[in-house]
Amino acid sequence: MKSLLGSAAVLGLSVSGLARAQEVAQEEAQPAADNPEEATGNEIVVTATKREQTLQDVPVAVSVTTAETIERAHIRDIRDLSTVVPSLRVNQLQSSANTNFYIRGFGNGANNAGIEPSVGLFVDGVYRSRSASMIADLPDVSRIEVLRGPQSTLFGKNASAGVISLVTREPQFTLGGNVEASYGNFNAVLLKGVVTGPLSETVAASIAGGYNRRDGYVTDTGSGTKTNERNRWFVRGQLLFKPSSDLKVRLIGDYGRIDELCCAVVNLQRSSPTQGSSQVVQALGGQLSDPANPFADTVAYNIPSSNKIDNYGASGQIDYRMGPLKLTSITAYRKTHAITNQDSDFSKADLLGRNYQDLNIDTFTQELRLSTDWDGPVNALLGAFYFNEKINQHNELYLGTQFRSYADQLITGLSTSLGAPFTLAQVEQILGNASTGNPAAYVGKSFAPGTGFTENYHLADESYSIFSQVDFEVAPRLTVTGGLNYTHDSKTFQTNSLSTEFFSALPLSSYYCSGVTPANGCTAKGIYYDNTVNTVAFNIASGPAFANSANPLTVLQWIGANQATYLGGIVPAAQATVPKLQALSALQFLPPFLNLPNAVENGKVKGGHWNYTARLAYDLTDQINLYASYATGYKAASVNLSRDSRPTAGDLTTIMTNSAYTALRLNNLSAGSRYAGPEDSQVFEAGMKANWGIATLNLAVFKQTIKGFQSNLFTGTGFVLVNAGKQSTFGIEFEGMVKPSEELTITAGVTYLDPKYDSFVLSGVGDLTGTRPAGISPLSATIGGEWKQPVGDGGDHLILHADFHYEAPFALVEGLPNLIRKDPVTGALLPNPYADAIAASTSRKQEINLLNASLTYAMANGIEVAVWGRNVLNNRTILQIFDSPVQVGSISGYPSEPRTYGVSARYRF
Repeated sequence: MKSLLGSAAVLGLSVSGLARAQEVAQEEAQPAADNPEEATGNEIVVTATKREQTLQDVPVAVSVTTAETIERAHIRDIRDLSTVVPSLRVNQLQSSANTNFYIRGFGNGANNAGIEPSVGLFVDGVYRSRSASMIADLPDVSRIEVLRGPQSTLFGKNASAGVISLVTREPQFTLGGNVEASYGNFNAVLLKGVVTGPLSETVAASIAGGYNRRDGYVTDTGSGTKTNERNRWFVRGQLLFKPSSDLKVRLIGDYGRIDELCCAVVNLQRSSPTQGSSQVVQALGGQLSDPANPFADTVAYNIPSSNKIDNYGASGQIDYRMGPLKLTSITAYRKTHAITNQDSDFSKADLLGRNYQDLNIDTFTQELRLSTDWDGPVNALLGAFYFNEKINQHNELYLGTQFRSYADQLITGLSTSLGAPFTLAQVEQILGNASTGNPAAYVGKSFAPGTGFTENYHLADESYSIFSQVDFEVAPRLTVTGGLNYTHDSKTFQTNSLSTEFFSALPLSSYYCSGVTPANGCTAKGIYYDNTVNTVAFNIASGPAFANSANPLTVLQWIGANQATYLGGIVPAAQATVPKLQALSALQFLPPFLNLPNAVENGKVKGGHWNYTARLAYDLTDQINLYASYATGYKAASVNLSRDSRPTAGDLTTIMTNSAYTALRLNNLSAGSRYAGPEDSQVFEAGMKANWGIATLNLAVFKQTIKGFQSNLFTGTGFVLVNAGKQSTFGIEFEGMVKPSEELTITAGVTYLDPKYDSFVLSGVGDLTGTRPAGISPLSATIGGEWKQPVGDGGDHLILHADFHYEAPFALVEGLPNLIRKDPVTGALLPNPYADAIAASTSRKQEINLLNASLTYAMANGIEVAVWGRNVLNNRTILQIFDSPVQVGSISGYPSEPRTYGVSARYRF
């Protein structure tokens, strides 16, 4: 860090010398940070349509957060942005790298690297394909634009829900910059700065850096650490070449690192005594947080949840004017390397000893645009975009030292409740004897420490698109816009995963006959369950009939004395049905994995799609603009890079029925999905933008639909990736600003959303058709105010800023699959099977009430001091809920941050 600040100082001195040594021929405006009093309201210049227009003139639903707002509200990263943009919701979940973005209730992408986001993320025109590359602290930002609704015509394949575009300041030909230092509760320290200036008459440079450290606010009594901390830094350098008024070249390089402990999980509901998993965890010495006090900020894990993330990249943008034409090229390469590890049973018991991931993402993008810029009635834009990405992911999920004891107690409790008490060792003896004739063959092999699942995935994604947009002023004040985009996407993926957990590979159903006795046809030797008398018995092909018995010790004694009689075979799978011991299949959560490509699955998915935009814009008066539009969006197929990646039902049938694929038949192989198909979206929208000088008003009314919405539902041990059929939302958005006096500015934004699943038959919790999607608040509102009071006659100001963000209660998930009601013996769904799973999730709704405030004394000499607070009312909520891993009936969740506050000082020069 010292070297980083030293480099900045050296550059600042050299720039200062050059500035004094020569007259700069080309002077540009000062950076926004050096002059916060820039355009406000609808006078802000944006590039939402890839050409510069004021917010008033751009006929698109877009929210803009300026550099001044970011500073006054002490917004540190994209996650904080949702407090000032009501249509945007941001959630950080499993790790620092896993962040979900939602616009108008649509969005996904985190927790599975194979799923690209529905919300496109761009920094200075460069696409960031995963949220892990966007969660660092904000650099020297000029503004952040949030484009709402499908933007695929101009932004490509993964903007079916909207776009977040972060625009940083270009280097300046006038020496300037700022430095900031801040200290807050939880021992928070933030240092940040930027220096910019000329290197010559035609070359300018800037360098920015930041360091952010904070102690964790959650005490981990198990590992002796504090979690939910901050420990990150970044450095960013730019060069700007302007050899003439027609040519501009901008080069950017950045590097950022995150090395912090995150993210705490608390217990919200323990399993019932019948389910027993929470009780067994505690019996093994495992501490669980108190469900009655989820914000006690105390957890107990065996190992801290670590996150080490490196993000870096370089980009080059060339803008060349040829008369009325402008040619733009943006070339970029980015690299993300994220290493995470977690105690995923979230208790002091050593059940899951390791949940490790090593993720590498390499991305190359190239964009070319040719646009016109003249006063005639027609302006056009033509462009092409190329995207090439490689993902390599390695995962390790290993059992801990106490999982065998945990499974043994669960088995004993479950089998006792079913009238046939077994221990894990007795189960192993019986099954070992049935398979090999040796009762000791399987003893001690199930749930051994260090066994588990090793995963390796490779995904290669190549995509290209061509796009065009034409604006035609058909009459005074009336402009017609038409846009067209064709995108083609091709993905190739490979897996090399292996399960080493012994019990998960046992074909429990193959050991039994059901409802029969030796006398009526079950002639093969083996254990069977006679449901007519509700006991465990034996099928003896010869010798005296064995009396029905539920006592495993009696079974073993008889087998030991009658080896020759018993030995033979196991009931063929085709004849087998599910007995009582089949209820233990719930513990087989790491079954053998069918890798691909294989003889049935080629590991490829590709497709192409046309997108359209049609829009009418009419300037009703000089102050009021109206527009109406129709647009479509597209998101390419997403690949399930998790241990729940399984062949489709059709492919599984082919494997199990075609003798040519016998080698692909693995024990306990079940159907699932390898990927989810594309998303297709459309929106009908009408809006108004008004600017009366002292007040602005932006209003949008829309009906947005996504077909094939990619749903990624956590099941407690992995993810179910499916297409959700059709989801639609009717909404109204309002944003406004009023400036009743020179000192006072008031802003407000309200979003009303009425979403539903028009069809979602294959969800993880049954048919959700006609229900309300989770994660979408019906009403979001933000109100902010700033009072800027002059102090004396020297140009000093006292600035009071406050903003309040509200989201009405909403369900976090549609349901919790581990609470689905099933027959404990057969696994068959019971009547009304999804009621508990849905009720447990919908009864835990989130409501958000966040107040942020700051008081700044800004001096005319560039020095500012401030006191600030975020979540001033200390309103806590649960950000997300999910089934506790390997603990049936237990529910866990992520708590939100507590109140933070501090003091800061800034110097502008």
